[in-house]
Amino acid sequence: MKTYDAIIIGTGQAGVPLATKFANEGKKVAIIEKNKIGGTCVNNGCTPTKTYVASARRAFVAKNSKDLGIETKDVKVNLKKIKERKDEIIANTHIGIKKLFSGLENLDFYQGEGSFLSENSIEIKTENGKNKKIEGKQIFINVGGKTIIPKEYQKIDYLTNTSILELEEVPKHLIILGAGYIGLEFSQVFARFGSKVTVLQQNERFLKKEDKDVADEIKKVLEKESITIHTNAQNIKVVQKEKINISFEKDGKEQKIKGSHILISVGRKPNTKNLNLEKAGVKTDERGYIKVNQHFQTNKKHIFALGDCNGKGAFTHTAYNDFEIVRDFIFGKQKRKLADRIQCYAMFIDPPLSRVGINEEQAKQQMKEDKDLKIVQAFRPMKYVARAKEKGETDGMMKILINEKTQKILGATFLGISADETIHGVIDIMYANKSYKTIRDAVHIHPTVSELIPTMLENLKELK
Repeated sequence: MKTYDAIIIGTGQAGVPLATKFANEGKKVAIIEKNKIGGTCVNNGCTPTKTYVASARRAFVAKNSKDLGIETKDVKVNLKKIKERKDEIIANTHIGIKKLFSGLENLDFYQGEGSFLSENSIEIKTENGKNKKIEGKQIFINVGGKTIIPKEYQKIDYLTNTSILELEEVPKHLIILGAGYIGLEFSQVFARFGSKVTVLQQNERFLKKEDKDVADEIKKVLEKESITIHTNAQNIKVVQKEKINISFEKDGKEQKIKGSHILISVGRKPNTKNLNLEKAGVKTDERGYIKVNQHFQTNKKHIFALGDCNGKGAFTHTAYNDFEIVRDFIFGKQKRKLADRIQCYAMFIDPPLSRVGINEEQAKQQMKEDKDLKIVQAFRPMKYVARAKEKGETDGMMKILINEKTQKILGATFLGISADETIHGVIDIMYANKSYKTIRDAVHIHPTVSELIPTMLENLKELK
């Protein structure tokens, strides 16, 4: 049985740089991948979906520029060509990673499914049945997650975030179960491609993790693009005949809709089921996420879990940060840890939503729990941002929350044009642990969206 200094299961955004680091340090490393190289981000996450978002944006601009003096006719969406462009970008990334691996003298790449035989040994199951067994002094799990498919929908011809990217014709009527970030991104993309789109959500509160005014604004934006959104849709039943037939109850009344395609986007779960973690004695929580400490060690200190499978973040940027923390723990000064991370994310609808730290509702809850805590807020609607007006895209708002006593920024929510980029000025100030006055007193370039951050910080109001 071949022995390695490190075995990495999965080639996601933490696995690839970690394997590279071990190899460059002169350590013998094995990396295993059961599917396509590159993980979720490369194959069915960020890279392909943002490629589609870009194409959808072009279609939207082409169809909606009359007010800016630009008129076009006969805008056509060629989904086959959009898919081909997406496939080419992914293929080039695959080539890049494989070239990286082939150039690393101390790295062995295995194509197959890895699972534990013991806390130091891994079996690699291959398609040709020639299974292999290897041992590792340290083992790193980076297996990602996948779509949850409820039992009642498993027998119908459904789409997931992966299979919808393989379509070559635009659906006539796309029905989406679930109004999370993935579902909403696809709702706008395919509405812009020309699909009729209906979104069904069981919760009465739309985007309950966001402030209500922000969620309401997002709903308004999507509905302006003829996307139908049903919240509080209960007892959803799906029957597939020639079409997708759905019935559900809303406000005590039964409603029925028919569609050509159905996308299931009700949540995700970790890819830990087939790892045989019990043979290694590695503990998981009730949802299957691997339990880890501040340095992503499991209860077995030589086994680590990085990325979506540890439940500490479901994003490419958090997975890469997992790698950075583990790299520092093994090869550095062991100063970095999970608790240092400030949670941030974006939803890439158009205009995008971006978040860092707490939102307004969480801030109010903290003040209820701590009567001595005073939080002030800076607020500005996008309709008062010159760059947004000039571009003709004024939906949204910007919020920044500040601890009045410490003058430190606690969080921000930006919804609007360029929000996914503009938020980083706030993120950097939070990581620098500096007063909000640092960015308030900075000189920003005009005309930009970012230049309004100092302006809005000059007018703070007590949060009540």
